[in-house]
Amino acid sequence: MKKANNIIQVYEHEFKKVGGAFKQKHLKAFSKLNALHDDCYFDLRYNGIKFKNYVGVIEVDGLTVEILPKIDSTNNDNPKLWRDVLMDMLKATKNLKVQKVGEANVSKQKIHLLEIYFEWYLTEVDLLVRQGLIKQYRRKTGNVKALKGKLEFAAHLQKNLIHKERFYSTHQVYDYDHQIHQILSYALDIIEHFSKGSYLYSKCKSIQLNFPEVSSSKIDADTFKKLKLDRKSQPYKTALEIARFIILHYAPNISSGDEKMLALLFDMNSLWEEYVLVKMKKEALKLEDTEVYGQSSKEFWQGITIRPDIVVKKKDQFYVIDTKWKNIQNFKPSTQDLRQMYVYNDYWESVQSMLLYPATKTIVPDFKNFKARDHQCAVGRLNIIENGKLNAEIGKEILEWYS
Repeated sequence: MKKANNIIQVYEHEFKKVGGAFKQKHLKAFSKLNALHDDCYFDLRYNGIKFKNYVGVIEVDGLTVEILPKIDSTNNDNPKLWRDVLMDMLKATKNLKVQKVGEANVSKQKIHLLEIYFEWYLTEVDLLVRQGLIKQYRRKTGNVKALKGKLEFAAHLQKNLIHKERFYSTHQVYDYDHQIHQILSYALDIIEHFSKGSYLYSKCKSIQLNFPEVSSSKIDADTFKKLKLDRKSQPYKTALEIARFIILHYAPNISSGDEKMLALLFDMNSLWEEYVLVKMKKEALKLEDTEVYGQSSKEFWQGITIRPDIVVKKKDQFYVIDTKWKNIQNFKPSTQDLRQMYVYNDYWESVQSMLLYPATKTIVPDFKNFKARDHQCAVGRLNIIENGKLNAEIGKEILEWYS
């Protein structure tokens, strides 16, 4: 059995130099993964790597690297705190349904994000097996002892010149070997490889024993785009969503040897935006005169659209919010960001626009007029850590700024 992985925890935008558990072969694998994704995940440096705004977990050749969010480079150096912040954001935005795997397991100190997704998937597949897997019709070409379907005449003459009792035909069969099960089986194989040495390995092998043998096939992003579920296969929806996430983040043979890599990474800017939007929408449901919209677009110029992160409608007035995952402390926002807010105000005829940043201390925005205009802009700094955990009341706090 494979030895348990080494686990390294780093923060976003941190530089990691080759040394210790992080070896040259890992750096090479990371660089190849980065190249496959247009260099969006990391910046390569001499003998090391500098992480960007992507957080999550990467596993390759016995090494697990957890990339954690962090807004302050000097304070709150607490990996458990920021790991919990990431988990809570993923739960709130439905990127991770922890209740499916059980809160007890999630609270384990040694469990990491990859194992949580694995257990969630295994739980879903195990439930499907217990409820009974579905069969589907598929076309099969081969030799049969009784003629059925369409006789493939040329192949029949070639293969059955001696065996006159056989018929080479294309016919329909009704069994478990269909595309949905091929996808689920492939994801199980990935989990088997990456869970060796962990508590999930035996659970995975047990499910594989109860899972029907299916054909192997090429599975990529197009496979999932073309996949259609009917009423009978609807119970597979959640398992297929997790399988899609696992398979599309799996990069076999990415390094020079036989190492395989699995990377589950999230853009922290997008995750922060989703979290703020979810919390604001939830709070707006309690109010009669307030609505919150996400990613509302308007045409800007010749088919080009502009789209603020969040639009708040309160009575008959509009307010625009753009979220930024970085701690600007005492620095002013960029000129480009301010120009963007000016345009948002103009196109949405909004009263106020705001650039919203995470912080370790809330500073209520002080709205100022754009010169010679009757609409305003401000910078909002919102404390995201409350009592040692992620602040769950940020939606309420933001909407109170507009009351």
